[in-house]
Amino acid sequence: MRANHHEAPVLDALAAYKEKGRLAFTPPGHKQARGADPAVRAVLGDAVFFGDVLASGGLDDRRQSSNVLQRAEQLMADAVHAEHTFFSTCGSSLSVKAAMLSVAAPHRKLLVGRDAHKSVVAGLILSGIDPVWVEPQWDTERHLAHAPSADTFEKAFERHPDACGALVTSPTPYGSAADLGAIAEVCHRRSKPLIVDEAWGAHLPFHPDLPSWAMDAGADVCVTSIHKMGSGLEQGSVFHLQGDLVDHDTLASRADLLGTTSPSVLLYAGIDGWRRQMVLEGHELLSRALGLAGDVRERIEKIDGMHVNDRDDFCGPGKAAEFDPLPVIIDISELATNGYRAADWLRTHHRIDTHIVDHRRISAQFTHADDESTAGRLLEALRDLSRQARTLEPAPAVEIPGPDELRPDQVCLPRDAYFAATEDVPVEEAVGRVAAEMMTPYPPGIPTVLPGERLTEPLLRYLRSGIEAGMNVPDPADPTLRTVRVCADGAGPGT
Repeated sequence: MRANHHEAPVLDALAAYKEKGRLAFTPPGHKQARGADPAVRAVLGDAVFFGDVLASGGLDDRRQSSNVLQRAEQLMADAVHAEHTFFSTCGSSLSVKAAMLSVAAPHRKLLVGRDAHKSVVAGLILSGIDPVWVEPQWDTERHLAHAPSADTFEKAFERHPDACGALVTSPTPYGSAADLGAIAEVCHRRSKPLIVDEAWGAHLPFHPDLPSWAMDAGADVCVTSIHKMGSGLEQGSVFHLQGDLVDHDTLASRADLLGTTSPSVLLYAGIDGWRRQMVLEGHELLSRALGLAGDVRERIEKIDGMHVNDRDDFCGPGKAAEFDPLPVIIDISELATNGYRAADWLRTHHRIDTHIVDHRRISAQFTHADDESTAGRLLEALRDLSRQARTLEPAPAVEIPGPDELRPDQVCLPRDAYFAATEDVPVEEAVGRVAAEMMTPYPPGIPTVLPGERLTEPLLRYLRSGIEAGMNVPDPADPTLRTVRVCADGAGPGT
C-alpha cells in the first residue's frame, strides 16, 4: 500500500489527546502545564507542556496498540528510501553508538575515519571496540580535513581483514562529502557493513542538487540529526537500516540498551512533522534555500578580506567527492584576525551567532528556514566586520601541526585508557604520557586527542595556542589545559 505522507501519526495523536480531554495521573508532573512555574510558562508557552505527554500510556495506550510511533517510523523510512527507521530522542550521539554496537563488539575491530565526532569515540569507550583509524584527506593549504577516500578504506581492510565493518562521517560540518558509493563497494565486496554518520545530512534525500544520500549510495546504517539541517527540535535524531548485513533486531536492542525509557514526545513530533514537510514541500523549500545560499556566497565574496570556500576549494583529487553549499564557510584570514574573535565580535555587535569557527574561518549555516531578511542581516554584519576588523585586538597565532604530526601513536584501547588509574600533570610534563581523556575543539566536536594516545609536543602546543587564541576545548578535566589527565605510571586498565 502506498504511504500517505499527508499523515503525521505523532502530531495527529497529540491533537487527539487534547481534543479528547484526557486526564493523566501519570508523569510528567506538570500535568499539561497546570503545575509548571508561571515564569517558565511565560517564557516557553503552554504549547510545550501540552505536547509533553508519555509515549506509552499517553500518546498511545500502555501496550502501544495504535502503533503511533511505529507508523511514524515507517513513513520516515519510506520518505528516505530505507527499509527501517528508528527515532531517537537522545541525539545522533545515541544513534551512532547503537549502530557501532550492532556491527562490532568488545575487542573486535571497526574501521573508523579519524575525523569522527566525539560521540563515536564515546561509543568506543563504552563498548571496548578496537578502532582501526582511517586517515582523512588533509588539505595542507587550508588546514582542513575531508573524509577518507575509498582507497584508504580498501588499504585498511587489506591490513585488517578481520575488521567487522567501517564507519565514515559524511558530510563533514564544513559541507564536504565522501564518495559513499565507492566506500560502500569496498565494504560490501567483503560482506562487511558500512555505517555513515550523516548527522549533517538530514536534508540530502530531498533534493538532487545536494550530495548523495547514504541510503541511495548503499550504506547499511545511516545516522542523521533532524535538528541540524532539518527543522526538528534539538536532540531529534533518526537512524536508518537497509540490507541484511546488520540485523534489525540487534540494532533495535542496542538502541533500547542505550536510550532513555522516558522519550520526549515533543521530539518525536518534531521529527514526524519534518518528514511530512520535506516529502510534500522539501524540493521547493530546498531549491529556495540553495538559491539564497548561492546568492549570499556571491555577495560575501565581494566583501574585502573574505573568501567563501566553494566546490573548487573542497573537491578534487585528494579532497572531497561532493559538496553541500548550504554551510557557508567563510575564510577571513586576510582580515588579520581569527574565527574565534570574529565570531565573538558578531555576537556582541550584531547579535548574530555563527556555527563552525576555527583559526581562520567562520561559518553561516543556511537551511530552508532562511530568507532574504536573515541573509540581509548576515551580510550587513559581515560588511561591518570587514570595516571594523582592524579594531579587533591582534589574534595570537594558532600553531597548527603538519599532517605527519597530527596522529600520535595509539598505545591502548580508548576504553582501557579512560578507565585506568589517572593523574593530572602540568602540560609541560605531559609529553610522552598516555592521554586518559578526550581533548576536543568545539564546535565541530572532532577530538584532537583521544584516550589511549601518546601525547606529543606539537599536539599540546596546538591546543594550548588555540585556547589562547579563543578555541573552546570543553571536555578535558582542565579546559585551559594547564594540566592534562593521563594514565598513571604503571597503571593498567581498571587499576
